[in-house]
Parts: sequence; structure tokens; C-alpha cells
Amino acid sequence: MEQYIEILGTAVGLIYLWQEYRASIYLWITSIIMPAIYLYVYYQAGLYADFGINIYYLVIALYGWLAWRYNFSLRGKRKESKELSISHIRQGVIIRLAILFLAAWAIISYILIHYTNSTVPFTDAFTTALSIVGMYMLARKYIEQWWVWLVVDITSCALYLYKELYFTAALYALYAIIAIFGYRKWKQLMNNEKH
Repeated sequence: MEQYIEILGTAVGLIYLWQEYRASIYLWITSIIMPAIYLYVYYQAGLYADFGINIYYLVIALYGWLAWRYNFSLRGKRKESKELSISHIRQGVIIRLAILFLAAWAIISYILIHYTNSTVPFTDAFTTALSIVGMYMLARKYIEQWWVWLVVDITSCALYLYKELYFTAALYALYAIIAIFGYRKWKQLMNNEKH
């Protein structure tokens, strides 16, 4: 049963990946379905940080929809343009996100070590903390989010192979490859938006 649910999650993940590659706003709808599936998969596999991040994914999906559709920010400000454009991340944002990543990695590692039976606390926490940052960057349409996802995807692929989640590992290997092409596609889209 668990393997069939994992396969379903993988299929939905492929749809999500295609939508993200195309910078389709509908990826946020898929971002509600996929985490709902993976909540079960990760809990069964004892990947508690990955389980927790999927709750965050459900919440950030709503924010991403609002940000992309209405150019909404956490400060509640809207810019003049109706839809959010692909852009480069600013240096000040990089510093804040780096601090957020390090703090999240430390806190999640501590929780996994002291309150769960996780066999891979540091790696699980690493991918989870970096995914928090990556999803925020995606919600703000920063092109550099693709490089964050490349690191997450490669690390996750190795982690899932270790945990014998072979379909999910294959999905993340594909994600890693697509991250490179996604960056190139978003760069093209960003250049087209400027003209």
C-alpha cells in the first residue's frame, strides 16, 4: 500500500515539476496535493523533518498563489504590476535567508536527535531547512531558487536511496536534472519579461 501511495506522490511530483519549470501559477494547486500525499509517505518512513516540511508546504502554497497572482508580499504591500515577475534575489535577502537556514537546521536537528527515532537527523534537517528557504524563494519568484533546489534534490536523492524509497529517490534525481534546465528556462522567461 505504501509503495502505491509513494508512486502516486511521484506522479503528482512530476506534474508539479513541469508546472514549476514553466513558471505556471497552477503549481501552487499541485503544491497542496503533493504534500498531502507525502505527509503519509514520510511519516511511515520515519522522516519526521520531511513530514513537518510538508505542513509548511501546504501553508506556503497559499502564500505563493497570492504572491504570484497579486504580487502580494509578507509586508502586505503590492507593487504596481499585477503579477509577480521573475527576478534576482537581493543581497540583504540572501543574508536573512542564510541566517534562517542555519537556525532552522540547528533547531530541526536538535528536535530530531532528542525527540524522535530518526536515523538520519542531520541530513533530514539539512534538506528540510534548505527547503524552507527554497520554497520562500520560489514564492517570491527568485531565479536563484533553482540552485537551492539543486542542492536539496541531490542530497534528498541520496537520503531516499539510503531509506529505500526508490521511486522518491528517482523523482529527486529527475528534480536535480530539471533544476539546471529550470534555471535556464526562467532566465529566458525573465529576459522576455524585460522586453
